[in-house]
This record gives sequence, structure tokens and C-alpha cells, in this order.
Amino acid sequence: MSTAVGADPGRVWRALSAPEELIRWDEQLEALLDPAEDYLQTGQQIRWRCRLGSIAVVLRQSLLEVVPRERLRYITQMGLFRFDETFTLGREAGDPHRTRLQLKLVAANSIPVVGGLLDRFAVRRLATRLIDSKLRAIQKWCESHP
Repeated sequence: MSTAVGADPGRVWRALSAPEELIRWDEQLEALLDPAEDYLQTGQQIRWRCRLGSIAVVLRQSLLEVVPRERLRYITQMGLFRFDETFTLGREAGDPHRTRLQLKLVAANSIPVVGGLLDRFAVRRLATRLIDSKLRAIQKWCESHP
């Protein structure tokens, strides 16, 4: 899924890569647990304190690829939920002041949960809601905080 953001790629990249901004637009994230001087280094493990609904959990991210202002890819794990997230940034066709932001999320076809299993349809609905909410939040943040 993708969206057009009314900000240049540098602004959108900062929203995706600066921990102090991430906790402002991503309502699940509360704090970076292991502050790092060089936050975005391929291979780095990042831990966040976050909320999954009303439940406090630790979100873990393993950085797989960092191409400044172009692509950010990591494996995210929140409890039993594990998925591959890739943000891709590009100029919006015909408008150099806008950014086309794409988020690709890859998850297993089923996810075990206490007392059962989320099948591929439930996983797809969950992934679609997660992508949509992240893209909307980033768009709103970047457009209201130039």
C-alpha cells in the first residue's frame, strides 16, 4: 500500500528514522529502550516499549536495510507477531514537493495465539489495518510538522 505525503522525501525520512519523531506519530510506541547513538545501522537490534491495545509489550526490530531517503527495511517482532516491514520513498510523479511512501508488510499465513490460530484472512486484515494506520499517521505528522 502507498500514499502521497505533502512533504519532501527528506522530511518523510526524518519521520521514519528519528526516534524522537517516531514516538510522536506512532501511537503504539512509548519509548526507545536501548537508546543508540547510531540508531540506523544495518544489523542493529532495536527495542521499544509499546502498547498493543491496553497491553504493554516490547517491540523488537532488526534492521535489514537502510538506504537514506529511499528505503528502510526491518523485521519486527511483537510477542508472537513477526513480520518484515519495508518503507520505500520516492518523489510523487509530477510534484517534486510530495513523496510517494510505500509500506510493504510480509507476514506468515497463520499466527499462533493463545487458544488458537489466526488464519491467513485474519492475518491479512490485521496487516492491512496496520499498514493503513501507519501510512495515515506518517502522512498526518509530516504534513502538520514541516
